[in-house]
Amino acid sequence: VLALIAFICIETIMECSPCEGLYFFEFVSCSALVVTGVLFLMFSLNLHTRIPQINWNLTDLVNTGLSTFFFFIASVVLAALNHKTGAEIAAVIFGFLAMAVYAVNTYLAIQKWRLNRQQSSRQSSDYIRARTESREVDHRPEIQRLDA
Repeated sequence: VLALIAFICIETIMECSPCEGLYFFEFVSCSALVVTGVLFLMFSLNLHTRIPQINWNLTDLVNTGLSTFFFFIASVVLAALNHKTGAEIAAVIFGFLAMAVYAVNTYLAIQKWRLNRQQSSRQSSDYIRARTESREVDHRPEIQRLDA
């Protein structure tokens, strides 16, 4: 929602002399909005379960991490190059707010990724242990080898 508000604020600006900062902020806010919206729909409709080949926790982590980084850069650049208009100031404020929310989400995604990684390594080690135990031969004296 904050990315949408930042995007709307930046779109209301009619004039700019160095427009690069404004265009970069516009690209970052629009991209974050689209990618996060698609991932939100995928998770909400449980469509991610139909594509198990993709590590969705890592995908969410990468999205939130990159969005945090790019919102920070775009907000700093826009703050340095703004012309003190209300829309630019509002866009900078909402850009930093969106960056903070993405940073919190990145932290939560890291925690979830670590938890899933620990669980999968635990399951893998249990599997290996079970396979090793099943291969051990019980040496019983009543069974003798014929080639002896």
